[in-house]
Amino acid sequence: MALITRNQAKLTLEGARAVVAAAQRRAEETRVPMNIAVVDDGGHLLAFERMDGAKPASIAISIVKAQAAAMRRAPTGPSMKGDQVNLPVALGLAVASPHQQTPIRGGVPLVTSGQVIGAIGVSAGTEDQDLDVAQAGAAAIENA
Repeated sequence: MALITRNQAKLTLEGARAVVAAAQRRAEETRVPMNIAVVDDGGHLLAFERMDGAKPASIAISIVKAQAAAMRRAPTGPSMKGDQVNLPVALGLAVASPHQQTPIRGGVPLVTSGQVIGAIGVSAGTEDQDLDVAQAGAAAIENA
Protein backbone atom coordinates (compact mmCIF):
# COMPACT_ATOMS: atom_id res chain seq x y z
CA MET A 1 0.00 0.00 0.00
CA ALA A 2 1.37 3.40 -0.98
CA LEU A 3 1.34 6.02 1.74
CA ILE A 4 2.16 8.94 -0.56
CA THR A 5 1.88 9.87 -4.21
CA ARG A 6 4.91 11.14 -6.07
CA ASN A 7 5.26 12.97 -9.36
CA GLN A 8 1.72 14.31 -9.38
CA ALA A 9 1.16 16.95 -12.07
CA LYS A 10 0.46 20.45 -10.72
CA LEU A 11 -0.77 23.54 -12.53
CA THR A 12 1.82 26.33 -12.34
CA LEU A 13 1.21 30.07 -12.43
CA GLU A 14 2.75 30.09 -15.93
CA GLY A 15 0.29 27.38 -16.97
CA ALA A 16 -2.64 29.30 -15.46
CA ARG A 17 -1.56 32.41 -17.36
CA ALA A 18 -1.39 30.40 -20.61
CA VAL A 19 -4.97 29.19 -20.01
CA VAL A 20 -6.15 32.77 -19.39
CA ALA A 21 -4.37 34.00 -22.52
CA ALA A 22 -5.96 31.30 -24.71
CA ALA A 23 -9.39 32.07 -23.29
CA GLN A 24 -8.87 35.79 -23.79
CA ARG A 25 -7.93 35.25 -27.45
CA ARG A 26 -11.15 33.32 -28.00
CA ALA A 27 -13.21 35.97 -26.18
CA GLU A 28 -11.66 38.64 -28.41
CA GLU A 29 -12.57 36.58 -31.50
CA THR A 30 -16.19 36.42 -30.33
CA ARG A 31 -16.12 40.11 -29.33
CA VAL A 32 -17.52 39.37 -25.88
CA PRO A 33 -15.37 40.65 -23.00
CA MET A 34 -15.16 38.02 -20.28
CA ASN A 35 -14.16 37.44 -16.68
CA ILE A 36 -11.75 34.50 -16.66
CA ALA A 37 -10.70 32.62 -13.52
CA VAL A 38 -8.23 29.74 -13.23
CA VAL A 39 -7.91 27.65 -10.07
CA ASP A 40 -5.71 24.76 -8.99
CA ASP A 41 -7.04 21.25 -8.33
CA GLY A 42 -8.18 22.30 -4.85
CA GLY A 43 -10.20 25.24 -6.18
CA HIS A 44 -7.73 27.93 -5.07
CA LEU A 45 -7.46 30.95 -7.36
CA LEU A 46 -4.24 31.10 -9.40
CA ALA A 47 -5.08 33.67 -12.07
CA PHE A 48 -7.93 36.02 -12.86
CA GLU A 49 -8.55 38.53 -15.61
CA ARG A 50 -11.44 40.88 -16.15
CA MET A 51 -11.29 42.00 -19.74
CA ASP A 52 -12.12 45.63 -20.49
CA GLY A 53 -15.89 45.89 -20.71
CA ALA A 54 -16.65 42.61 -18.92
CA LYS A 55 -19.60 42.74 -16.54
CA PRO A 56 -18.47 43.31 -12.94
CA ALA A 57 -21.41 41.22 -11.70
CA SER A 58 -19.87 38.18 -13.43
CA ILE A 59 -16.57 38.26 -11.53
CA ALA A 60 -17.73 36.07 -8.64
CA ILE A 61 -19.62 33.78 -11.02
CA SER A 62 -16.49 33.03 -13.05
CA ILE A 63 -14.60 32.12 -9.86
CA VAL A 64 -17.43 29.87 -8.60
CA LYS A 65 -17.58 28.12 -11.98
CA ALA A 66 -13.83 27.41 -11.84
CA GLN A 67 -14.00 26.20 -8.22
CA ALA A 68 -16.98 23.95 -8.92
CA ALA A 69 -15.35 22.39 -11.99
CA ALA A 70 -12.14 21.74 -10.05
CA MET A 71 -13.84 20.27 -6.99
CA ARG A 72 -16.28 18.07 -8.94
CA ARG A 73 -13.67 17.14 -11.57
CA ALA A 74 -16.37 17.81 -14.16
CA PRO A 75 -17.77 20.66 -16.23
CA THR A 76 -20.34 22.87 -14.55
CA GLY A 77 -23.96 22.72 -15.52
CA PRO A 78 -27.37 21.65 -14.32
CA SER A 79 -28.15 18.21 -12.93
CA MET A 80 -29.95 16.17 -15.52
CA LYS A 81 -32.66 13.53 -15.41
CA GLY A 82 -32.36 11.82 -18.75
CA ASP A 83 -32.25 14.62 -21.31
CA GLN A 84 -34.16 17.09 -19.10
CA VAL A 85 -32.82 19.49 -16.49
CA ASN A 86 -33.66 18.30 -12.97
CA LEU A 87 -34.33 21.80 -11.66
CA PRO A 88 -34.97 20.97 -7.98
CA VAL A 89 -31.75 18.93 -7.72
CA ALA A 90 -29.69 21.45 -9.72
CA LEU A 91 -30.77 24.36 -7.55
CA GLY A 92 -30.65 22.36 -4.33
CA LEU A 93 -27.04 21.29 -4.94
CA ALA A 94 -26.03 24.84 -5.81
CA VAL A 95 -27.56 26.18 -2.58
CA ALA A 96 -26.16 23.35 -0.44
CA SER A 97 -22.60 23.55 -1.77
CA PRO A 98 -22.10 26.74 -3.81
CA HIS A 99 -18.37 26.20 -4.35
CA GLN A 100 -18.82 22.63 -5.51
CA GLN A 101 -21.84 22.86 -7.77
CA THR A 102 -23.40 25.46 -10.01
CA PRO A 103 -26.10 24.83 -12.57
CA ILE A 104 -24.53 27.41 -14.88
CA ARG A 105 -22.29 26.22 -17.72
CA GLY A 106 -18.87 27.80 -18.28
CA GLY A 107 -16.62 25.95 -15.83
CA VAL A 108 -14.28 23.34 -17.32
CA PRO A 109 -11.66 21.13 -15.63
CA LEU A 110 -8.07 21.40 -16.81
CA VAL A 111 -6.85 17.90 -17.59
CA THR A 112 -3.43 16.55 -18.47
CA SER A 113 -2.58 12.85 -18.77
CA GLY A 114 -6.05 12.03 -17.49
CA GLN A 115 -5.52 13.99 -14.27
CA VAL A 116 -7.46 17.10 -13.25
CA ILE A 117 -4.92 19.77 -12.32
CA GLY A 118 -7.29 22.72 -12.01
CA ALA A 119 -10.16 24.40 -13.79
CA ILE A 120 -11.19 27.49 -15.70
CA GLY A 121 -14.38 29.46 -15.14
CA VAL A 122 -15.67 32.06 -17.58
CA SER A 123 -18.58 34.44 -17.23
CA ALA A 124 -20.10 37.55 -18.87
CA GLY A 125 -21.61 36.16 -22.06
CA THR A 126 -24.33 33.63 -22.71
CA GLU A 127 -23.77 30.15 -21.32
CA ASP A 128 -22.77 28.95 -24.80
CA GLN A 129 -20.25 31.80 -25.15
CA ASP A 130 -18.87 31.21 -21.66
CA LEU A 131 -18.45 27.49 -22.34
CA ASP A 132 -16.80 28.11 -25.72
CA VAL A 133 -14.24 30.49 -24.19
CA ALA A 134 -13.60 28.14 -21.25
CA GLN A 135 -13.01 25.21 -23.61
CA ALA A 136 -10.54 27.32 -25.62
CA GLY A 137 -8.67 28.10 -22.42
CA ALA A 138 -8.67 24.46 -21.31
CA ALA A 139 -7.29 23.38 -24.69
CA ALA A 140 -4.09 25.31 -23.94
CA ILE A 141 -3.16 22.85 -21.21
CA GLU A 142 -4.40 19.53 -22.64
CA ASN A 143 -1.23 18.75 -24.55
CA ALA A 144 1.25 20.15 -22.02
